[in-house]
Amino acid sequence: MSLAERLRIALRYTFAVGGGHLSTFLSSLSMLGLVLAISLLIIVLSVMNGFDKEMRERILGMVPHITLYSHLPMEDWQEQAKAALEHPEVLEATPFTEFDALFMHGGDIETAKGVGIDASDEAVVARLFSSLDAESIASFREQASGLILGIGVAQRLGVEPGQQLTLIVPGQGGISRPAQFETVQLVAVLDTGTELDQVAAIVQLPLASRVAGLGSAVSGLRLAVEDIFAASRIGWELTNTLPPGYYATNWKMTHGNLYSAIQLSRDLISILLFSIIAVAAFNVVSSLVLVVFDKQANIAILRTLGASPGDIASIFVMQGAMIGLVGVILGSACGALGSELVPGLVAQLESWLDMRFLNTDVYPVSFLPVDVLAGDILTVGAVAFVMCVLAAIYPALRAAALAPALVLNQDR
Repeated sequence: MSLAERLRIALRYTFAVGGGHLSTFLSSLSMLGLVLAISLLIIVLSVMNGFDKEMRERILGMVPHITLYSHLPMEDWQEQAKAALEHPEVLEATPFTEFDALFMHGGDIETAKGVGIDASDEAVVARLFSSLDAESIASFREQASGLILGIGVAQRLGVEPGQQLTLIVPGQGGISRPAQFETVQLVAVLDTGTELDQVAAIVQLPLASRVAGLGSAVSGLRLAVEDIFAASRIGWELTNTLPPGYYATNWKMTHGNLYSAIQLSRDLISILLFSIIAVAAFNVVSSLVLVVFDKQANIAILRTLGASPGDIASIFVMQGAMIGLVGVILGSACGALGSELVPGLVAQLESWLDMRFLNTDVYPVSFLPVDVLAGDILTVGAVAFVMCVLAAIYPALRAAALAPALVLNQDR
């Protein structure tokens, strides 16, 4: 038999052509199972990719990749920043001062993690304040006592931009370091959609150093590097070049467990959902076996007309490949479309139910992120297609092994 004749027969058994209703019905069921499995896997992978992307770009974009500290307040931070920037993989080195803060407004008091930054540094402003408009950033720069609060802290205090708050920095060392009180004005609310919204309190660097009791010194340097996964190595190399008394921490110490948990969840879910595709491929085996039993007479007639066992086997392998191809195309399209629609559907469902499925008190972001990667779609599609072709081999061998004389004798 020619390739065209075998392909025509496979198409007739697979799709609604001619009178092959049972084989078409079974093929449609197999395709539907593949479409559901593939689309579900792509949607879940896209969501996990979204969490991974938000972790790397949004959260780690605001958290310093490496933080350089000194055992004493860092007076000569300009020299150390210059030395850090000499490392070929360090992109930015900016000073900061951190302190434990209490904010009081009326009868409400909230704790926050106070951070002082150099508002004149465009790099750090771009990283921390990417969600703010230019007017808010300009207002923060102009006011020496300006304050930017995370939206979670601001909501708990019930304050809005333009209102004044009392900043309290607890004393350290009793009489030698009493508590510090400052009146600050809220100029903007930071809404990044991440866990940082629940603790962030950002002020100008001079104010932070003063209330922290450091004078003109700073707590340390925030470093940004090209490869965030090389942060541990780069931090070690920097501490070896700096004078004694300096040490480095990196993002893995604060967010490494969260990132590892996201990666582990992605891997486990991928294994689980690939097993669903394997079940769908097993459905192809059972469907084609039933088709072989249904088409025994046709197979016997083809054998008597000169078709070889190889020809018969190739027809059913082609049918499995067609089922796989259609399932992969439709499943990939539905998965990609569903991935794009999921965030809107979740937001709409949250609005209808008046509840939040994701909250930064528990989760790293307050929304459902999605990142559809072409590589994932191609990988899932290729694996599903190969499984379908392999699944068709057993029914094809069964069809090729049928004895024409025995089948025709039974039909008499």
